Amino acid sequence: MQTRELGRTGLKVSVIALGTMTWGEQNTQAEGFAQMDYALEQGVNFFDTAELYAIPPRAETYGRTEEIIGAWFRQSGRRDKVVLASKVAGPTAWCPHIREGKARLDAQNIITACEGSLKRLQTDYLDLYQTHWPDRNTNFFGRRGYQQADAEQITPPEETLRALEQLVQDGKVRHIGVCNETPWGVMRHLQASDTMGLPRIATIQNPYNLLNRSFETGLAEISCREDVGLLAYSPLAFGVLSGKYLNGQKPANGRITLFPAYTRYSSTEAGSATAAYAKLALEHGLSLTQMSLAFILRQPFLASCIIGATSVAQLEENIAAKDVVLSDEVVQGIESIQQRFPNPCP
Repeated sequence: MQTRELGRTGLKVSVIALGTMTWGEQNTQAEGFAQMDYALEQGVNFFDTAELYAIPPRAETYGRTEEIIGAWFRQSGRRDKVVLASKVAGPTAWCPHIREGKARLDAQNIITACEGSLKRLQTDYLDLYQTHWPDRNTNFFGRRGYQQADAEQITPPEETLRALEQLVQDGKVRHIGVCNETPWGVMRHLQASDTMGLPRIATIQNPYNLLNRSFETGLAEISCREDVGLLAYSPLAFGVLSGKYLNGQKPANGRITLFPAYTRYSSTEAGSATAAYAKLALEHGLSLTQMSLAFILRQPFLASCIIGATSVAQLEENIAAKDVVLSDEVVQGIESIQQRFPNPCP
């Protein structure tokens, strides 16, 4: 398993990370345990979770994913084998069960959230602690355009970073990162760190897949020049890039089948692009899943690709993508399809 460094931290993580958000909703604790066992055996040393999980967010399952990981740590005694990442929720008016819908990225909320995560995870520290989404109105979670809010109130990045600095000083967090951020947001955090001596973000966790390559515009250059590595989430676009939803199929346990409100990758254009990628993969004797993941793994701005699976069989196929090398012809085919269907999904 190839490893890459998280920013400028010196911390090495596997190029494939284990996503966990289905545990406690689509997956049982026993299934989560089996996935962690298998992933670690295959050289995956990086696990990513969040206080928000399981997904979709519900009061009944809030923090359940972290609890499952914590139970595995207690049973297996393998906490020292894992680089562990979690996240603090941003503003939560849409999730009233998280701090009564009043969560922000201020000191009180960040410290409260971190302590809750540590308790559920049954660990004394997090290797990487990330802000899950910005504390401001911006285009994240599938929003294409940015609209300025005149009466907007935000927590300044300096305050967020000071709170994270306190957690670092207390030994509860080793390194920090952001998620669902924009170029402006990343540079604003870096500016605050550079001018005020505050902790520096090491990573940015944003969506990146064959149906959404928007990271390549603006953020990719920042990632490379500033050593803020991408943690790519939704690498298979909610499972769409496995091909299992082609031609109107609705597999019984598929995420989009179970939760039809998740429509980010369900447009007509996304279906047409997926069919084109599936044809390309077939012509070259590749699985669509592994071709899609292998394309991500070859990117220079990538720190780690976060895969999520609801079965060990899916996990096996996903992890095996690390050994897939795409030919120049396949890469050219991917770029040709991208030109025909440029980022059909936000």
